Formats: sequence, C-alpha cells, structure tokens
Amino acid sequence: MSPNSSWLPALLVLEDFGGDWAAYLKGALRIFERDFGGARPDFRGKRMGMKRHPLIEGMSATFWHLISEGTGETERHPNLRRCERIAWPLAILKSVDIAGRVLVWDEEDPRRGPKVLLALPDFSYLVVVDDRGDFVLLWTAYPLEREHQRKKLAKRYHDAQTQKS
Repeated sequence: MSPNSSWLPALLVLEDFGGDWAAYLKGALRIFERDFGGARPDFRGKRMGMKRHPLIEGMSATFWHLISEGTGETERHPNLRRCERIAWPLAILKSVDIAGRVLVWDEEDPRRGPKVLLALPDFSYLVVVDDRGDFVLLWTAYPLEREHQRKKLAKRYHDAQTQKS
C-alpha cells in the first residue's frame, strides 16, 4: 500500500463482526449505500450512476463487483480484500484533484468502450469508472495484491501518459 495512504478510510474487518459473514456483508452494504446510495459524487463534471442490474442475491451489480471477483456474473464470489476496502472508492474519487494521491488516466476498452482508471501511486488499488458520455458508472474497484499485477498496471499508466504527449 502507498506510503502516504493514511488518508484512506480504515479497513472493514470481518473480526469486528465476530466472524459473522452475513453481518459483515450487511456492514459493507451499509457503507456502500452511505457512499453511493443517495447523493452521489460527480466525476469530471458528470453525474455518477450505478449499475443496478442484474441483482445478485439482492445486491446491485455495482456493489457485487466491488466486493467480488471472477469471470462472468454467475462465477463471481466474494473477496475479503475487496470487502475490506469498500469505503475506498469514494475516498479515491474525491481525491483525484489532490496532488500525489491518485493517478488518473483514460483507456479505451475495445469491447466495452471508454474507461477512466484511478490508481494509488504504488498501483496497489484500482478504481474503474465507465464513461457513458453524459454520465459515468462506478464499474469496479479492487486491490492488486501481486507484484506482476502492479507492474502491468504501471505499464498501462505510463503507456497512456506517453500517448498523451
């Protein structure tokens, strides 16, 4: 994690819920709803939306993507590291204009269109925003726990900076 990441919210830890997964998941959902359920932050002057469908076990698609991993909606499963950081996406989105906190770049996904990527400077955590033109969707966010993942993301960032020049 970034050496200057003291500005990020504390992790939501399963042990604080006595190891009770159902209570923990409800706690994560409460944080998500607090951060994105009502008045949502604007991003780059655009209204931020959430992907509500498909509902997975009664949870919106955006929330499910923030707390789970896997390929395809039906193959995704909860990931504790993602759950722990459920309060980080909003903090990162709010910090894009504070020098040194967040690296931001645009990428074109050939299958899904334009994306905006926001990463901690050490590339240990990534937030992905889907740019829909008039509005944006919080798409997903996750920690990059392996060094090769962080190096690959750093290369994508540096390639994007080179293309801008």
